[in-house]
Amino acid sequence: MAGRRIFELSGGRLCLDFVNTVDNRPTARAQDLLETYADLALWSRQSGILSPREERALVERARRAPDEALKVLERARFLREAIFAIFSRGTKSALDALRKALPSVYRRPVLRSGPGYELAWEEDPKALDRMLGPVLRSVVELLTSRELDRVRVCGADNCDWLFLDESRSRSRQWCNMAVCGNRAKARRFYQRQRRRVLNRLKRLKRRGSPAGRRSAGTRGELSRE
Repeated sequence: MAGRRIFELSGGRLCLDFVNTVDNRPTARAQDLLETYADLALWSRQSGILSPREERALVERARRAPDEALKVLERARFLREAIFAIFSRGTKSALDALRKALPSVYRRPVLRSGPGYELAWEEDPKALDRMLGPVLRSVVELLTSRELDRVRVCGADNCDWLFLDESRSRSRQWCNMAVCGNRAKARRFYQRQRRRVLNRLKRLKRRGSPAGRRSAGTRGELSRE
């Protein structure tokens, strides 16, 4: 459908992409990209949790049960901020919120086969909150993995998106080099240019002052001698 939002999935893990559904989080211009339940379903489809058919079915069900859909959306936002707090600050209250949510997402284990075996978890296909199970399990997998120390907060002043630093040197600074990285480079360039202009103006001002003119005249007389 024309005009539908395209979510940027640059976090490297499902739970980090979920956290990154807020733009400009640390600023007064923070924008929640999950404005409606339809946005939540759309993100779930783009991130691979839902098929297009499943997305349409849930959006239609949400249309028939708006109060329930709103509660799911509010819970999703609450869990999203808890996940952000866990990975960015390790807040105890956020961990407690995660612990309370976990029993509901590990209730239906299924052992799938071939090739190999995989422990999976069944989701109720009609449940409006069915996308939260995969997200929360992604949180647990990342928290208990060796990759935890690679989780980073974007270095841009107006971002705070999370990402998994998979660079060999572990020196990645930006959630997206093409966006935040280039903006930071442009800002540093502007600041350098501004400092140069200000320093030049200061030098010209000193030269134009009486003391500066006397100093210049003295240097001229000494050179003539």
